[in-house]
Amino acid sequence: MSDTQSEQKTSARKAVRGLDTLIKKELTPREVVAELDKYIVGQKKAKRAVAVALRNRIRRLKLESEMRDDITPKNILMIGPTGVGKTEIARRLAKLVGSPFIKVEATKYTEVGYVGRDVESMIRDLMSAGVQMVKQEMQANVTTEAEKHAEDILLDLLLPGTGKKPRDNKPQGNAPVVRPMGSFAINPDNGPGIMGTTIQVGIPIYRNNPTRQVSGNENNNQPDDTAQSEAQQEQADPAIEEAKDKTREKFRARLREGKLEDKMVEITVSQTPQAPLMMGGGLEDIESAISGIMGAVGGSSKKKLVTVSRAREILIAEELEKLIDRDRVNDEARQRVEQTGIIFIDEIDKIAVKGDRSSGPDVSREGVQRDILPIVEGATVNTKWGPVNTDHILFIAAGAFNVSKPSDLIPELQGRFPLRVELDSLGKDDFLRILTEPKNALTKQYVELMGTERVEIEFTPEAIDRLAALAAEVNTRLENIGARRLHTIMEALLEELSFDAPDIAPHKVSITEAYVNEKLIDLVTDQDLGRYIL
Repeated sequence: MSDTQSEQKTSARKAVRGLDTLIKKELTPREVVAELDKYIVGQKKAKRAVAVALRNRIRRLKLESEMRDDITPKNILMIGPTGVGKTEIARRLAKLVGSPFIKVEATKYTEVGYVGRDVESMIRDLMSAGVQMVKQEMQANVTTEAEKHAEDILLDLLLPGTGKKPRDNKPQGNAPVVRPMGSFAINPDNGPGIMGTTIQVGIPIYRNNPTRQVSGNENNNQPDDTAQSEAQQEQADPAIEEAKDKTREKFRARLREGKLEDKMVEITVSQTPQAPLMMGGGLEDIESAISGIMGAVGGSSKKKLVTVSRAREILIAEELEKLIDRDRVNDEARQRVEQTGIIFIDEIDKIAVKGDRSSGPDVSREGVQRDILPIVEGATVNTKWGPVNTDHILFIAAGAFNVSKPSDLIPELQGRFPLRVELDSLGKDDFLRILTEPKNALTKQYVELMGTERVEIEFTPEAIDRLAALAAEVNTRLENIGARRLHTIMEALLEELSFDAPDIAPHKVSITEAYVNEKLIDLVTDQDLGRYIL
């Protein structure tokens, strides 16, 4: 095997090892869809598309370096009405695999030359999310050590003088120890006298032999007293230190038992200077540079009087910052962003230019598309954490396209989203499943919320069926906002109960079909009132 092939094999193995860190576990497409089914009802096509895109990223990282660099992600364009699960699919996917993820709205960006956010800021936001993610993971590994350090600092604040003193300056072994002996006046016979001038004379002694003296003109009448005092002091120190240690351990036990949480202590808190707020996307690079310079210069510190409980939180946070390697965090975050980052661009249909119109505000819309294009195609964006390459970041765009259509996007941008998935509108059966099947179903959420007030609520199957039917009916007659309709219907249904819950607890309420009709039928049937159900 040649050296080049060996290097490629080594690089591939490193990529696989990095994959274990970047993507926690290798999920098959079927497993990804099964996980998404726990939170999102329906939309099989969209789930399968993102599952395959995710698996392809894992496959790419297992290839040899030369082939791996040439394979680009297949970006996805989701087409469907609002409230059908486009954003939730992308968010759950990123959380499932531990990838850096951000959601942005295409309407927030402006083309170059206009005041507003430039499209490169989405990469900076993604890198910021990646740094925060990696930092939290690394801090989780040193939390125990940080808590121990914070505990020792708290004990030093509560019991000044009981901490361990550095002993570096103390002589070791048989090194002589000089102790102050006394003072005398110098008044020589020949020459002017120096009256009142005194000096201190020390007698060198050896730690292992306190009675040993160094020859010289020192006063030999006092060495026995000095040596005796020295020996007594040496004997007393261990007893004092032992008493201090016992007191410190008693306070440590009380601290761990939570008996000192309300005691006030004074701590010194370091403050990092903040860069001045600058408006306009074109100045973001300058703002990042100023922030980096101010961070390098360092900030001031001030003393705060806080409780032990609050001091512990502050001290642990400071210790965690000290225990992690910032350079390693930045490098790991940049690698994770470049290899597994996901950017969800919502409302992309709002920047599509309809028809042949090329004047007015549509010029700016098309300009935003042109600016997004190089980012999606692959570019290097400068951030305060270093340059970030976007070649292998997965972009998922979404839009309702009820006014414009995907073909209204510029051709180059259309080509960068080769996978198009249409999401289905939600009907009664979908609403029924949304109310019952997901792990975070709305009915389960309200049961838990009311349970905190000692009010037990129970939804009957007939009531849930009626809620689903009402949501579908309102979506048909008014604007179709998908599953978001369920949120407002549930709030309207339980508004009175939520208001009265603290006053009627403990109490049990059964939500029946009659209860649903009583609370909602007027709002649903009256067209004027129906508009209040969003």
